[in-house]
Amino acid sequence: MIGKFKIMAIIGCSIILMQCTPSLNKLKKLESETIHQNVMIGKGEPGMRLGPCEPSIFINPSNTKHVVAGSVLNNFYHSHDGGLTWESGILESSMGVFGDPVIYADQKGNFYFLHLSDPSGKGWSDPSLLDRIVIQKSTDNGRTWNDGAGIGKNDPKDQDKEWICSDPKSGNLYVTWTEFDKYGSKDSLDRSRILFSKSTNYGETWTDGMPINQFEGDCIDDDMTTEGAVPAVGPNGEVYVAWGYDRKIYFDRSKDAGNTWLENDIMVVEHGGGWAFDIPGIGRANGMPVTGVDCSGGSHNGRIYINYSDQKNGVNDTDIWLIYSDDDGSTWSEPVRVNDDAPGKHQFFNWMSVDQKTGSIYVVFYDRRDHDDTNTDVYLAWSDDGGDTFINKKISITPFVPGAGIFFGDYNNISAHDGIIRPIWTRADGTDLSIWTAIINRK
Repeated sequence: MIGKFKIMAIIGCSIILMQCTPSLNKLKKLESETIHQNVMIGKGEPGMRLGPCEPSIFINPSNTKHVVAGSVLNNFYHSHDGGLTWESGILESSMGVFGDPVIYADQKGNFYFLHLSDPSGKGWSDPSLLDRIVIQKSTDNGRTWNDGAGIGKNDPKDQDKEWICSDPKSGNLYVTWTEFDKYGSKDSLDRSRILFSKSTNYGETWTDGMPINQFEGDCIDDDMTTEGAVPAVGPNGEVYVAWGYDRKIYFDRSKDAGNTWLENDIMVVEHGGGWAFDIPGIGRANGMPVTGVDCSGGSHNGRIYINYSDQKNGVNDTDIWLIYSDDDGSTWSEPVRVNDDAPGKHQFFNWMSVDQKTGSIYVVFYDRRDHDDTNTDVYLAWSDDGGDTFINKKISITPFVPGAGIFFGDYNNISAHDGIIRPIWTRADGTDLSIWTAIINRK
């Protein structure tokens, strides 16, 4: 915003309030230099089955003071002051709770917590694990949750790696995920595919899982597996989704609320090195795509974005990328490099949010540009020009070193609404895991 503005910066223990009327270049410089308050949302406690990781966060679009988050294995957190303070709880469901947390809020302010199932509570020792995707709903800003609805149950197949979006006009909810004939199987007859389901009554009931991909993958949970499907809705109700498979990113679309899809998926970009790759100090890592759409009504209204990471520049140089389309995904731009450091360092675990009020794009990721070892920072990159250029900024106050032999998770997350940005990430101090956000307000 050009003109008078107010920024709160935390420097040491002092709170500095600044008011001025800078030029656009000075504003960008000031934004890039501001130190943002880091807030710990939750940490591991004795008795936890796993340390908190794979965090997800969402800002209530009807009241940005209400922010909800979730983390592995079954933790939920809610804030009612914009993320400055948090309360927490343990999520329960008769269908079980087994990670891959996804937090989302619709335009009415209903929150949804999606996760994997564990109906017997026995984890990997029982074949009923992963028998469906579970969607639980909160109508009180994350304080309490219903028992949930299950989608995709198709015994003995396994349901995994889900994500959700909604159409603000119709209220429809859309979920995409990966179905495995048998998770982890090396049998060439066992296949994986991308499924789709929708709800027209705010999550009370859901349609049967519907395959939408042209090419099936294997079940090894590696680059030849179809994974990373994140749906997004266009300004006229279009449903878009992209995923990774066979060192490529594929794209599909529906223009009738998910009833029909393209017969032939669109290959949008070569995924250099594939979506599964190695990062020093991390047990496993990926660069799965994240799909978003600008529905702000601004100059890039309707533009589709896909954010991903890969190692096309070498196994010692992981980068974050963005591509976009202005014609319903039929053709795509050349990849734009989001991280602006010199070549040769690792940036990884990206996630993107498109602010539906302003059209700005925000990408959060881990970054090692300032280190020659496994010390890791958290960076935010943002674009106000439709993804053509990005400003990068370190938002974590201190680096950390991931601990060997612990499950660190497969993703982070970020939510942005009307200039309020709340990234979320996992921090490791030795074997101790904690979940953090940064208070970033551009208004």
